[in-house]
Amino acid sequence: MKSIKIDNDLLNICPTIQLGCIQYTADVEKGNKELWKEISNAIKDIEMNMTLDDISKEKNINDSRTLYKKIGKDPHRYRISSEALIRRILQGKGLYKINNVVDANNLISIISKLSVGSYDIDRLGEELTFRIGKKGESYKGIGKDIINTENLPVFSDEFGAYGSPTSDSEKAMINNDSKNILTVLIAFSDDANLEHYMGRAVEILEEYVGAKNIDTYISKGEKQKDDIDFER
Repeated sequence: MKSIKIDNDLLNICPTIQLGCIQYTADVEKGNKELWKEISNAIKDIEMNMTLDDISKEKNINDSRTLYKKIGKDPHRYRISSEALIRRILQGKGLYKINNVVDANNLISIISKLSVGSYDIDRLGEELTFRIGKKGESYKGIGKDIINTENLPVFSDEFGAYGSPTSDSEKAMINNDSKNILTVLIAFSDDANLEHYMGRAVEILEEYVGAKNIDTYISKGEKQKDDIDFER
């Protein structure tokens, strides 16, 4: 099991940051009808109970905005993925259909209001870190142009940054050949209800992705919490 260390510079700015990590094996498929029924229900719930103005009231989104401002990144230009997904829904644009893993990832994100990323761990190195993007650092985003990751919270290995709460790179993206996967829920405070949402994420991944050989842990800087008793 690969573990992610949170860099001290990031912890000094946001000491309550936590990463809920779920590592598993799965067969990537183009789509899952039952999963999309679940996603459609979640979309309807957002459409019925939220407006664009309500987004700013969501604690898990606001916590990310606070951190982004502290490290010098505009949270309105660089929105975390959960906010971007919810905005698409409320603007009537719906969600893209990618594959069962990415679609489940997005479902977890809109339910929890947390940024969630899923990565092909066979494409990553051994030293995984969550840190602040370095000066001049950038990468090609998935389906996007070059993303300026300077002063953005980023996931990196010993070869460079590969993901962020805003947008991931193509380096470790999930495709049809992916087998060993790491899904990460990013919480910027210690009261984000992370264990509950990790439990829900495991249920979704088991039911709709066929996730097996599941290992979970929460990274809290130098500390790591294993064998989690999920609050589902």
